[in-house]
Amino acid sequence: MELRIATYNIHKGVTSFRGVPRVHALKQGLASMEADIIFLQEVQGRHDLNAVRHAHLWPEQAQHEFLAGDSHHSAYGENAVYDHGHHGNALLSKFAIRSSRNQDVSDHAFEQRGILHCVLQTEKGDVHCYVVHLGLFNGGRRRQNQALIECVKASAKDDERIIIAGDFNDWGNRLGGDLRTHLGVQEVFDSVDDPALQVPARTFPALIPWLRLDRIYVRGFAVHDAQVLHGAQWARLSDHAPIVASLEMQ
Repeated sequence: MELRIATYNIHKGVTSFRGVPRVHALKQGLASMEADIIFLQEVQGRHDLNAVRHAHLWPEQAQHEFLAGDSHHSAYGENAVYDHGHHGNALLSKFAIRSSRNQDVSDHAFEQRGILHCVLQTEKGDVHCYVVHLGLFNGGRRRQNQALIECVKASAKDDERIIIAGDFNDWGNRLGGDLRTHLGVQEVFDSVDDPALQVPARTFPALIPWLRLDRIYVRGFAVHDAQVLHGAQWARLSDHAPIVASLEMQ
């Protein structure tokens, strides 16, 4: 059984400058990926100001529901809450979402972060999906990465299939080793033949990616292909470039 998956930080569905909504174009971009499962970060669950200011461009639904449309199920984990709304992580899935749970892993009051855990029902069994967005500071990221390891160990058995994906903000590539050691995962850009080449892809900024911020880690899958979608088309949609990978269940 083959799956096509993607991870994407959508920057709350607005442009970096002037905050102009681009949610409708994002929906078209996601559809073009033809992904079965999409891991999204910085998803706007509610934004009352944009809903009024850009009424003709801002969907009435929450972004995760609008982006899912009729083709995918959706789950949302509310992380950052403010007077006029909130945002967090989301999962879009063509498979039924049997359960979802959001775990707060905020390291301090100025960055609200969470891990959204969803269990998907497929014809070959359950798949545990974890949508991740870690903090900007090294110490906090390490603690959040440890919380992720503990979350996976507590919620998925060692022989169950897992996918962990999102914005790790790990430009120094310091977190992957612990995930491989403790969870038995591989990153989709890992080289099986040469561990020295186990370097994540560049995904930021989207026009000409330089920093290695985004990741997809898997267990119980063979990786057939992985690529970063970058260039002018994707830079118009977000400051991050999405990663798309093709997997086969083992």
